[in-house]
Amino acid sequence: MDSKKLSGFVDALWDEQIVPQLTEYIKIPNKSPMFDAQWAEHGYMEQAVALMEAWARAQPIAGMQLEVVRLPGRTPLIFVEIPGTDAASTDTVLLYGHLDKQPEMTGWSAHLGPWKPVLEGDRLYGRGGADDGYAIFGSLAAILALKTQNVPHARCVVMIEACEESGSYDLPYYVEHLAARIGKPSLIVCLDSGCGNYDQLWLTTSLRGLTGGNLVVKVLEEGVHSGDASGVVASSFRILRQVLSRLEDDVSGKIKPQELHVEIPARRALQAKRTAEILGDCVYSKFPWVPGMQPMNADLTALVLNRTWRPALSVTGVGGLPALDSAGNVLRPYTAVKLSLRVPPTLDAQKGGEFLKRLLESDPPYGAKVTFELEKASSGWDAPVLASWLERSVDAASQAFFGAPAAYQGEGGSIPFMGMLGEKFPGAQFLITGVLGPHSNAHGPNEFLHIPTGKRMSMCVAQVIADHCAASDKA
Repeated sequence: MDSKKLSGFVDALWDEQIVPQLTEYIKIPNKSPMFDAQWAEHGYMEQAVALMEAWARAQPIAGMQLEVVRLPGRTPLIFVEIPGTDAASTDTVLLYGHLDKQPEMTGWSAHLGPWKPVLEGDRLYGRGGADDGYAIFGSLAAILALKTQNVPHARCVVMIEACEESGSYDLPYYVEHLAARIGKPSLIVCLDSGCGNYDQLWLTTSLRGLTGGNLVVKVLEEGVHSGDASGVVASSFRILRQVLSRLEDDVSGKIKPQELHVEIPARRALQAKRTAEILGDCVYSKFPWVPGMQPMNADLTALVLNRTWRPALSVTGVGGLPALDSAGNVLRPYTAVKLSLRVPPTLDAQKGGEFLKRLLESDPPYGAKVTFELEKASSGWDAPVLASWLERSVDAASQAFFGAPAAYQGEGGSIPFMGMLGEKFPGAQFLITGVLGPHSNAHGPNEFLHIPTGKRMSMCVAQVIADHCAASDKA
């Protein structure tokens, strides 16, 4: 394979077709079902599917079959089958991504917006381009690049779901429905992860799981005068703080119960140390800190492990609190918060969620009504040891297209599909990577896709698919 020709082809395809397609895709407010209960009626998901389907069908890939699969009452799924060079071989590469989006979020710069694509230099701003709309375009670009040079490759299956940001609850039904057509992939490629920088190819070695839901503390049937009731009726906010202190140390941020921790594997601790050495202060400086704010630990390796292998709590929503300009002297009847608890990659998230419910609801202070509604429980994933061919391939691809060796890190977020596939295909190798690097701010304001990294990612995937075929032939 001629790396220079491959690079030129992918570069041109991105500039001429993919960036314009992503620009149109960003305009579509196809929020994931968790954030748009009427997604089917609104039709935005269908618009996004139609855009990607039309582009994919127009690509000159011989033998490609594309179907938008629709199970009753579930979000659609784009399913693409591309025959391998050796028609007799059943070996399969599975490439995965998603097209649903997170909600708008506040705080966008004045000239930017979630559904307003803006191209500034190498960055395409807007919701969903990097997370994860580029996946179908990047995947097919890699396969097209191989086709232009007649480079052998295995049969490829591309799956683009529309429910990932809601926990992929529809996906198991599609995996079961399509099991015979998926086959047994020996290589799984996921483009929905992050990168420590934009200077090299980053492989994701683990993903934290996620559990959480709504915690409500109720003390009264209705609000009452605070001068009359304070000192007699306990504040629901104070009780909430007490209950949360069972879970989290309010000084260090450490999650207290050992039931929510795991022993960190030695090889992951070593990789965390190496990641800290590569990134230096970028481990934390990538975040938009307010002046004077410091990270939770001065030790960079500890920060990497905190983000990837230790549980951590975020309060992502609040209920029962009026806006400041309408807050009277009232002792409020309840306080509610939405809890997002990231759990270690190898912890059973369902059991963790059940433990969390017992912990928060038991023995409520003052006999208050404390309820925790478990909304989500998605276990994480720890990658199998890389096969020698894949380790060589990703390093060669990174050197060829980034000019630097490949790097490895765990991710703090979740991709529910990976844990499912790890169980279903225990013998498969995984290439989990992505374009969500410093300041790209997935899920937040000013999200952007770093276009050069997207291009290089397509090139690296092409290299790995080619090397996978060569390795299979030798096996």
